[in-house]
Amino acid sequence: MSRSRVSRLVLALFVIGQSLLFVGPAAAQEPPPDVRFGAVEAFWDSAAAVEAGVGWERILFYWSELQPNGPEDWNGYHVPDDWLSLAAQQGREVIGLIKHTPAWATEGPPGCGVPKGLDLPIDDPGNLWATFVRRVVEIYGDRINRWVIWNEPDIELETYGNEWCGSSEQYYRLLKVAYLVAHEVDPDVQIHLAGITFWHNRDYLDQFLDHVVQDPTAPTHGYYFDAATVHIYFQTESVPYVINEARAALRAHGLEKPIWVNETNASPDSDPQWPLVRPRWRVSLEEQSSFLLQSFALALSAGAQRIAVYKLKDVGLPPGGEPFGLIRPDGSRRPAFEAYKLITRYYAGTISAREERHALHEVVTLNRGEATTRVLWARRDTDVSVAVPALAPEARLIDQTGVEQRLVAQDGMYALTLPAARCADEHAGCIIGGPTYLLVEGVGGTAPPVATGVPEPTDAPVVTATVAVTPTAAVTPTAGATPEPTTPSATPTPLPTETPTPTATPTATATPTPTPSPMPTATQTSSLSETPSSTPTPVPPTPTATESPFTVLSPGLSMPFALVVLVSLLALAIVGVWFGGLRRR
Repeated sequence: MSRSRVSRLVLALFVIGQSLLFVGPAAAQEPPPDVRFGAVEAFWDSAAAVEAGVGWERILFYWSELQPNGPEDWNGYHVPDDWLSLAAQQGREVIGLIKHTPAWATEGPPGCGVPKGLDLPIDDPGNLWATFVRRVVEIYGDRINRWVIWNEPDIELETYGNEWCGSSEQYYRLLKVAYLVAHEVDPDVQIHLAGITFWHNRDYLDQFLDHVVQDPTAPTHGYYFDAATVHIYFQTESVPYVINEARAALRAHGLEKPIWVNETNASPDSDPQWPLVRPRWRVSLEEQSSFLLQSFALALSAGAQRIAVYKLKDVGLPPGGEPFGLIRPDGSRRPAFEAYKLITRYYAGTISAREERHALHEVVTLNRGEATTRVLWARRDTDVSVAVPALAPEARLIDQTGVEQRLVAQDGMYALTLPAARCADEHAGCIIGGPTYLLVEGVGGTAPPVATGVPEPTDAPVVTATVAVTPTAAVTPTAGATPEPTTPSATPTPLPTETPTPTATPTATATPTPTPSPMPTATQTSSLSETPSSTPTPVPPTPTATESPFTVLSPGLSMPFALVVLVSLLALAIVGVWFGGLRRR
């Protein structure tokens, strides 16, 4: 081969190497967001939604805004097409929530009043609700497949936040009409129950389901809904409790339906950039971050099919209004935004989840197939030293701000100290656990071994549950099984499909225990040991001297990066030798 051809070959190798060096990482495809993790009204900051990995969002469809002046009116600007198109382009599923009766369509109070003609046949023009739902699904059905029918009907009249002025029986009629009409337009449409707050009326779901199972036409139509919905705020440990209570109510009526957590958050009352005065729920910015990490993990362990934070951004919030957004009205981000990003990254792909509640700390184990994430926090106002069984020689320990360090196992264990919870609420004390840590190991499918040594008498876990969760690809995951106290299994049983078939013969008279204990008594041998720390000041985990390799190169790019560097250096060496030969000639 001639020297000129060699030179061209060497230069070509050099250019290719340098191109790979700078272009290769940028061209790497990010995995699609896990559709289980959502944020209400993500469209207000779509770029932030992409960065945060939002997999689905809920958008409000106000009947009073879409048809403000009468049944022939239509205001398409209420939900611009751009919101829906952008969500589709960015890989987010949109869930529509329909509510708010216009004044012309009700004889009751505008907004919460029962629609006129609700008892008429669904093809009767006098059934204003049926006519409206039909039009909504016809217009938006090619982009929205799931509709939530109304919002929080369990909040009683004359109570702040009331949105439905009808009875539970009238709400069932509202739901039934929407289901029948929507399925006439789109047989594959999914209809969801309104979000239930639970605490406003703990019997509401039972009362509603009584009407459902007494309807002889219900079994033929899947009982007129495809998923139940709950809203859970402020108290970490109420998350699995409310989910399990909702599942108990469904099963007491012979029904198996997925449960979604459409709203969860703990809005801060001590954000220096957004002062707020309220009579209870003392929540710091750091505690809001802790709550999200804890509540999403606990919801997975309790079998929730999807979970969403309320909400991505505060928009139109008046001074003194309750600041739930991960993003402030001025566009600045609260620390909870970074915590949410940790959820969508390190909870994604969860196959099964298990909660272990100890006297002083909590751990939720997320089996993600090729990786395992354990979410840990202190439950009380006491630092807790824990010894966590290792699944690998080393792990990544990530705090709730995203700061990461390498943790090396010693004698098959990881030792760390969990800082105490603030416990500042004067009414309920420790409503949110302490600062939350993620222990991420590159293994999965194997349950943690039993901890060595004898734990303290107060250390026995008071709840242990394993729930199988179907990972999300193109198909929406399903997580509908009730958690049962069980020995952790390496091969959890997959859950049913997303639209489970209800039990053929519901028991209308059966009801769950009216006042269950919020802390189940099922016990199991602990896989963690804990001892209260003698140090009153919160002590973060002690880092090891070795720098984490994960902070230098991301796992997906480290080897290609090194190969490109080697090829480039080799090409440079050859070029140098060749030019040296030219100079000697």
